[in-house]
Amino acid sequence: MKKIMRPCGLHCIKIKDFGVSFGEQVILSDVNLHIHCGTLTSVIGRNGAGKSTLIRGILGEIPHTGELEFRNTENGRIRKIKIGYVPQKLQLEAAAPISVYDMITSFRSRVPVFLPSAKQRKRALEALEEFAAEDLIDKKVGMLSGGELQRVLLAMAVMDDPDLLLLDEPVSGIDKNGMDLFYEKMKYLKENHDLAVVLVSHDLDYVAKYSDKVILLEETVAASGSPRVVFNSPEFKKVFGGASYEFKKEAACESHV
Repeated sequence: MKKIMRPCGLHCIKIKDFGVSFGEQVILSDVNLHIHCGTLTSVIGRNGAGKSTLIRGILGEIPHTGELEFRNTENGRIRKIKIGYVPQKLQLEAAAPISVYDMITSFRSRVPVFLPSAKQRKRALEALEEFAAEDLIDKKVGMLSGGELQRVLLAMAVMDDPDLLLLDEPVSGIDKNGMDLFYEKMKYLKENHDLAVVLVSHDLDYVAKYSDKVILLEETVAASGSPRVVFNSPEFKKVFGGASYEFKKEAACESHV
């Protein structure tokens, strides 16, 4: 079983003066975020607000202004950040012969996947076990259900112990039971791994229940804070239709981060 790493509470990630433009079109400007390990930060906003663009910029996939800084607040030391990522969609051919084990091995190693390795298989099984997916190791990737693929991708994203886990709407097409399991796993991850989770989501009920912090993006950070603070803000009401959000009792997940 993979060794549990409790969040130390001393690592912080700062995204400073972040911006993305394509020609004269400004997608994001002056985005400033401060995120700690052991927390789940949800990014919400209307379609086209720049949520996925923010994720792609953090990953370095597109040019951007500003900087990302990873700092240990105990000693002030800055080091290079390790990032895990689960995309919104993964295009796969159902007839593709690659197995889950093949995909994990090709992702992590330069050794050809057809060369057997007991060590690599053990490592893959440990990663999958954390997400109750070890029985999928020999299944063809193209034959996985949406929930199964999600669990495999999560296992791959965290198996190298990232400092930051980015999730770009990873529950698209998942049923309610799958959604419940996913968000419970997010709770588990932030409590049992020394990482910060940033999740792009449209699922406001789940965001309200599970998030420590919410970022409302509207080209820039329109509102930031606990779910209750952001969901009751004028900016939220402007974006989502003017009505106040009705919190369920169990959804009042406040944060002082």
